[in-house]
Amino acid sequence: MRHRLDWPLPYTLCIIRRDDELLLLNRLKSPNMGIWNGLGGKIEPGESPTQAVQREVMEEAQLEFSLSDFHYRGVVAWTLFNGARGGMYLYTVNLPEGHRYNTPVACSEGILDFKPLRWVLHKDNRGVAELLPAFLPHALSDEPPLIHRFDFTAEVAQRFLHRHEPLSDPW
Repeated sequence: MRHRLDWPLPYTLCIIRRDDELLLLNRLKSPNMGIWNGLGGKIEPGESPTQAVQREVMEEAQLEFSLSDFHYRGVVAWTLFNGARGGMYLYTVNLPEGHRYNTPVACSEGILDFKPLRWVLHKDNRGVAELLPAFLPHALSDEPPLIHRFDFTAEVAQRFLHRHEPLSDPW
């Protein structure tokens, strides 16, 4: 799995699909606390990205897939406003037809639940990971894998100015 980035990619992300629904995780911890995203995590020493995503899916969702079930869809890479860089290998996997997986279900990382694809991609949805709607349509397509690059220009809290002033007479 080669990519043309000059920095390491320490993470994986997997989109688990069942028909027109995605199994997503609402995280209990930072980053993305309280936000719906795919499953994944850090690549451990000695693991390939595919082995890492297989392990993470098993740990988080108790779903067992063979390595060949995972479809490599490229990488998601970012550069933060301060120059820090990060990224993750992106995979998809389909639940076998007829496989029952009842949700919502709590796990050590948060809450797992199936969400309709149209809900995940809805333009007004602010409850999913910020970058997910940008790369998800390609990840779910039959197109060749891509590098999805994102450059952040500001911290989230600095995207707006918050001022407050006393009320002279609230009524």
